[in-house]
Amino acid sequence: MEGGGGHVACAAWIRRPENLNLVVICRSSRRDSSPAVLELFSFDSVTTSLSCSPLATYVLEEGDPMAVAVHPSGDELVCSTTTGDCKLFELYAQEGYIKLVAKKLHVLEGVGPQKCLAFSVEGSVFATGGVDGHLRILKWPSMQIILDEPRAHKSFQDMDFSLDTAFLASTSTDGSARIWEINDGVPLTTLTRNSDERIELCRFSKDGTKPFLFCTVQKGDKAVTAVWDISTWNKIGHKRLLRKPASVMSMSLDGKYLAQGSKDGDICVVDVKKMEICHWSKRLHLGTCIATLEFCPRERRVVLTTSVEWGAVATKLRVPADWKEWQIYTLLLGLFLASAVAFYVFFENSDSFWNFPLGKNQPAKPFTGSIIGDPQSSDDQNMWGAFGPLEM
Repeated sequence: MEGGGGHVACAAWIRRPENLNLVVICRSSRRDSSPAVLELFSFDSVTTSLSCSPLATYVLEEGDPMAVAVHPSGDELVCSTTTGDCKLFELYAQEGYIKLVAKKLHVLEGVGPQKCLAFSVEGSVFATGGVDGHLRILKWPSMQIILDEPRAHKSFQDMDFSLDTAFLASTSTDGSARIWEINDGVPLTTLTRNSDERIELCRFSKDGTKPFLFCTVQKGDKAVTAVWDISTWNKIGHKRLLRKPASVMSMSLDGKYLAQGSKDGDICVVDVKKMEICHWSKRLHLGTCIATLEFCPRERRVVLTTSVEWGAVATKLRVPADWKEWQIYTLLLGLFLASAVAFYVFFENSDSFWNFPLGKNQPAKPFTGSIIGDPQSSDDQNMWGAFGPLEM
């Protein structure tokens, strides 16, 4: 992968309608050498790699990128910069040509550096969390303000929307975590913790059946993943997974896997149903804090990670493969054909009513007759005669 000379600040997947996976990589500037840029790369699922050169590039005139969020439609993305602006980019693709077009977000101009950006799952709500602790929740794309809370946190560390967009969870650099109700635009509760515990990262479950909130909790040198029931907001348990401080956490779109990246370059992937580690990649970004960790929208067995030292890396996970649609149909067709063959073999080799062997002196009887029956048969007459005349 080739691109601008600056360090990779952040990156994200872009799920395009034309069954194409792209990656946007945001690079910071270098003194007197290269400006800050946004670059688009294509992803090859066969080789699990990004394209050698960018498909499109946009040069940022001022500031360096801090965070990026892509709309679920794949047509828009928002990037926050160190100058305190949030920039909107629209992606135009036609006949293999891709271009990023910058648009102004007047509501988010001059709001200060934003550490966290997030779209809701269906893309109707957008939220920003500032370095100054200011929370903004807006309707998308109208940009109507749902909540504007200047003192939400001391300084934002992480945030995530629930699957139904009913709640937003956010964490602070001081170790606290709060839950916000989206419909009413009000704070709902603060997660309970001990005085020596710090809640750092948060992700809601996404499988639609388990209403949980996963958070990384640091207690001294001990790092655990705790789980809260979002129907009561009570903590129901915890487990040691990464076993070291986590810098980033991500949930797959189908909710099957939870991934965590460490501050020294390791990642682990957890089977949510079993809460057991199913993949380890140690020293993936050797000795460097992982800044981005995100599951591929279509290839669920692939994650994108970034760090300042090692740039962007696409990694194929050693987890069971997802069933493709054509594989399901092939299996169903195979079961149908196997059933048909089994029925035919049984029919040819059985002494059933339909294939009863004839005796030596028994005359052959037409097949239709055996089904309809002989109206003059004495057996039929005796059968009805036993019940007598039918009374109406």
